[in-house]
Amino acid sequence: MANINISTDRKVKKMKPMHGGGQPPIGGYNLVEFFHYMTDAGIPFSRLHDVGGPFGSNRFVDIPNIFRNFDADENDPDNYDFVFTDYLIKAIIDAGVEPYFRLGITIENHAYIKAYNTHPPKDPEKWARICEHIIRHYTEGWANGHRYTIRYWEIWNEPEVQNEMMWCGTPEEYYNLYDVTAKHLKACFPHLMIGGYASCGFYAIAPEKGLDPETNLPGTIPPSDHEKLLMDFFYGFFAYIKEHSSPIDFFSWHTYTDVTRAKVMDKWLHHELEKLGYGGIETHLNEWNPYCTEYGTAHHSAEVAAMMIEMQKGYADVLCIYDMAMNSAPYCPLFDIRTKKPIHAYYSMVAFNQLYKLKDQVYAESDAERLHVLAASDGNHNACIVVNLTGKTQELSINGADLSSARFYVLDNERLLSWAPNANKIENNALILIEW
Repeated sequence: MANINISTDRKVKKMKPMHGGGQPPIGGYNLVEFFHYMTDAGIPFSRLHDVGGPFGSNRFVDIPNIFRNFDADENDPDNYDFVFTDYLIKAIIDAGVEPYFRLGITIENHAYIKAYNTHPPKDPEKWARICEHIIRHYTEGWANGHRYTIRYWEIWNEPEVQNEMMWCGTPEEYYNLYDVTAKHLKACFPHLMIGGYASCGFYAIAPEKGLDPETNLPGTIPPSDHEKLLMDFFYGFFAYIKEHSSPIDFFSWHTYTDVTRAKVMDKWLHHELEKLGYGGIETHLNEWNPYCTEYGTAHHSAEVAAMMIEMQKGYADVLCIYDMAMNSAPYCPLFDIRTKKPIHAYYSMVAFNQLYKLKDQVYAESDAERLHVLAASDGNHNACIVVNLTGKTQELSINGADLSSARFYVLDNERLLSWAPNANKIENNALILIEW
C-alpha cells in the first residue's frame, strides 16, 4: 500500500511552465492546421529551434533565413526576409502560446560531410546588430513588424555538441559571440531576457547506471570524453562572462536522460551557479525527452509526466520538451507521425496543464519511491497527478483530501486520460489525474 498525503491549504510555490514545447506542430495544407493542439493543452511556450526541419526549411527563424546575405546592410529593412517567420509566429501567438526565440541556426546533423551555417559569424558585432533588428521587428514594429510579447531570446544552441553539428569554431569564439551579442541586446532591450547557451547537458555529474565497460560489472559507466568536454565548456563559459561582465538573464540546458538523473543535474546546476556567482538567474531545461525511442507508450508518457512533476518541485524555471514536431521520430513525442493525432505524452502535458491553471502548488507527498505526486489548488478547485514508475501496480491510500465527489482520469497503454471510477490503485507506467 502506497500512502499519499495531500494538504491543499499548504502552499508550496507557484506552478511553473513545465509543459512548454520546442518547435510547433507544423503541418497540414496551411502549415498551421494543427496548432490548436497547443491551445488545447495550454502549452505556454514554443521554443523556436530546428523549426521546419533541416536548415529551418530554408524559410523559418534561423538568422541565415531571415538575413540571407551577411554582407548586406543590416540597417536596411529590404535585406530581411521575415515572411515565413512572421506567418509562423502570428499563428503561434494566435494559438495562445508565447514564442521563445533562439537566435542562431538549425542543427546540421551531417556537418561532418559539409558544414553550411555552423561557422562562427565573421563579424560578431554585425551579427549582434542583425539580432537587434530581428527583435525590433517582432517587439517594436520595425520594418512593418509587430509588437508581440516575446520575453526570451537565446543566443545560439548547443555550441559544444559533438561533430561540430552546431558550431565549427572554438569555445572561446562562442564565448566572444555571446559576450558581444548579450551586451548589445541588453543595452537595446534592458526589459527582455537574454541568455544561453543551450548546453548539451551535464551527464558527467550523473553517470549512467549499467555495465561498467572496464569491469563488465554492474556500476556507473565512466563519463565519455565528450561528456567531460561539456563540463569544461560550462566552466569556461562562466569564467569568460564573469571576466568580461557579460549579462545573462537565464541559462538554458538540455538532457535526454531519465527523471532520476535529470533531478541530479537540476540540483547540481542550481548549486553550481550559486557557487559561480550566478544564483539569481533563471534556468531553463528547454530540450528534454526521456526514453525518446519509446514515444507512443505508457512508459514514455509516465516518464514525461514525472519529469514535469520533479522539475516543478526542483529548480528549473521553464521546460520545453523536444519537441512538438509531427514528422521527426523519435524526437516527436507528442504526435503520431502518420495520423498527426496526439499520442500518450501529449496527454501528460494536458494533465499537467490542469494543475498549472490552478496557479499554486500545494503539499502532496508519497511514501513510495518513484511514485511521483504533485497537487495544485486555486482555493476553490484542486487537482493532483499520480505517476507510477515503481515497476509494479500500487494500491493507493490518499489522505487529507475529500475525494467523495472527485473525478478520476487514467493515462496508460489503452486509455488517454479516460474517466475512471476511482483511484484505489495505479498500474505501473500509468498516470492518474484527480480533480475535486
